Amino acid sequence: MEVVIVPDAKSGGELIAEAMAGLLRRKPDALLGVATGSTPLPVYQALAAKVRSGETDTSRARIAQLDEYVGLPAEHPESYRSVLRREVLEPLGIDMEAFLGPDGTAVDIQAACAAYDAALAAAGGVDLQLLGIGTDGHIGFNEPCSSLRSRTRIKTLTEQTRVDNARFFDGDIEQVPHHVITQGIGTILEARHLVLLATGEGKADAVAATVEGPVAAVCPASALQLHPHATVVVDEAAASKLKLAEYFRHTYANKPEWQGI
Repeated sequence: MEVVIVPDAKSGGELIAEAMAGLLRRKPDALLGVATGSTPLPVYQALAAKVRSGETDTSRARIAQLDEYVGLPAEHPESYRSVLRREVLEPLGIDMEAFLGPDGTAVDIQAACAAYDAALAAAGGVDLQLLGIGTDGHIGFNEPCSSLRSRTRIKTLTEQTRVDNARFFDGDIEQVPHHVITQGIGTILEARHLVLLATGEGKADAVAATVEGPVAAVCPASALQLHPHATVVVDEAAASKLKLAEYFRHTYANKPEWQGI
């Protein structure tokens, strides 16, 4: 696992956007796995700027969804499909035809989960998966004690998660679904490159457990230690609990520039 410490969220977004742009130069039809939330927004903004300037061509790029609410119509403004359309596809000029996501409105949710795993495999697999991390170490909606071999499946949201997400539903927790479909940890680990972005002091304990702690289901993100190409990009605040921070700074400062992340 490579750990890259950056000054702030904007710098982290630019670094990851350049990695995505480099991937698209090598493989124009790359399948990019994306996450929702506020943390990855600097990535999408930096990549969109590259598209507008003509530096990056996303005309053949494909987008894969990490998770989705169960029961929300796809056209609902807070379905993650709608959120990603607004925050990723439209700014990057990518059509919905190039989008892969689970069907949160399916009658048979288990079948929909299996179908999404199959669709990812049929598409050739995710080339780069962008991840955020929760304060408890969750990735996607894989909460603590999720199986490290789990596949795409339905999960029940904790009450705290529903409280936290109520701000997107006019502050009304009753509008927040109880269930989600999420890529499992085993599914996530099949991506060729995993990039986790974490910013803010509130993520410092989770980052330290992910990078320097044992691989354990109590911190789902620690499974990234098992991946052959995992990159953790953190700002100074999120890196504040890392015991090996100086080592990480030294190794990144002295790596070959051509190697990227």
